[in-house]
Amino acid sequence: NSSESHNCAKSILTSDRLQIVVTLSEFFNETWEAANCANCLKNGSEGLSNSTVEFLDLFNKSLTCFEHNLQGQASYLSPNNYTEVCKNCNETYRILNDLYNNLQRMNRQGGESGHSAHLCIDVEDAMNITRKLWSRTFNCSVPCSDTVPVIAVSSFILFLPIVFYLSSFLHSKQKKRILILPKRIQSNASLVNIQEKYS
Repeated sequence: NSSESHNCAKSILTSDRLQIVVTLSEFFNETWEAANCANCLKNGSEGLSNSTVEFLDLFNKSLTCFEHNLQGQASYLSPNNYTEVCKNCNETYRILNDLYNNLQRMNRQGGESGHSAHLCIDVEDAMNITRKLWSRTFNCSVPCSDTVPVIAVSSFILFLPIVFYLSSFLHSKQKKRILILPKRIQSNASLVNIQEKYS
């Protein structure tokens, strides 16, 4: 009835005591916001963004590579030895990891979706799964390229005090200390007598 002051939809949604429709609507809206789902979509929300599609494609390729190499070595290697997975899937994993880092950097600046926040939960969960498989399950580790320079600089800094004290010792002239005794006024009886005279 249009003559009534309150909204028809509102009266239908809040007609029951629990207001179940309103509660569910709020729950889904909060979940959508908390999961940053809009960050996986294009600006008009007409579909997945190009970067999300590219990431999910690489994620599927990585999982396929893991599975393929596990099947290949299952017959002759122990379950704890995943060298084939680490060797053959290293390039795929590295590209996926680089893309994820770029997406994070782009997303801080607004990204394709126009929302500046975390990446959407689908992308973050996919990367978390891949990193856990790579590091914990397969125990693959990428050697750090900065190790040698860090060790060299640390050794140089630790060696500096030794060089300083050694050069200081070698270049300084060791002089023998000659003790010079100060001359003291000898107190004799005559001085005491002179003082008593004048007092």
